[in-house]
Amino acid sequence: MSQFFALIPAAGSGSRMGNELPKQYLPLCDRPMIYHAIKTLSNNRSIAEVFIVLAPDDTHWSQYDWSEFSQKLTVLHCGGATRADSVLNGLTAAQQQGLINPQDWVLVHDAARPCLTSDQLDKLISELASDAVGGLLAVPVADTLKRSNGDNHVKQTESRDNLWQAQTPQMFRYELLTRALQNATNINVTDDASAIEALGLHPKLVPSDAYNFKVTYPQDLALAELIIQKRNHP
Repeated sequence: MSQFFALIPAAGSGSRMGNELPKQYLPLCDRPMIYHAIKTLSNNRSIAEVFIVLAPDDTHWSQYDWSEFSQKLTVLHCGGATRADSVLNGLTAAQQQGLINPQDWVLVHDAARPCLTSDQLDKLISELASDAVGGLLAVPVADTLKRSNGDNHVKQTESRDNLWQAQTPQMFRYELLTRALQNATNINVTDDASAIEALGLHPKLVPSDAYNFKVTYPQDLALAELIIQKRNHP
């Protein structure tokens, strides 16, 4: 019987936030941002363990109290230069420690998506548990898309037909995801699904919503705070 594991790559610096503190540790509702993703993943009954992949020289993690997740949390100090490197390093370390099997599912989630809900997580797992490839949460593109000519003038309007914005978690079996990331070392992969696609496979899109957005700029943090506060105090 395959098990479900979550993996959060958290070895980046989050330079676009303009803050010396790595983005995953920025305060959000009196907790480091990564706390909120960990809580949602850890509270899911289907998920056996949550792997956190940190930079080898991370000095921030140990400054916080993670004891409420101690039964499900495994910290791996093997982050790489890119997100894909961190995910692959984390998968390899988990396998070397005998924590995961080839046919187990891995849900890779961004530390900077703190507003993931338990319903979204349940929907992803239930829709993909019997899928041959796996897939990801995503939302259909709603805005009109403009392609620029390079100097911030419109070159043309792009069709939105069949376009989706990829989110996380992205869920694939350990063996397939590891092979895809090893294969993708010489191509530019911005998410796990693109590595799977490079093998000629077609991940399934599981409809999500815009609340599961990625905190990228300072104003995004304020919006995430409003969403989480409203959920905690409806």
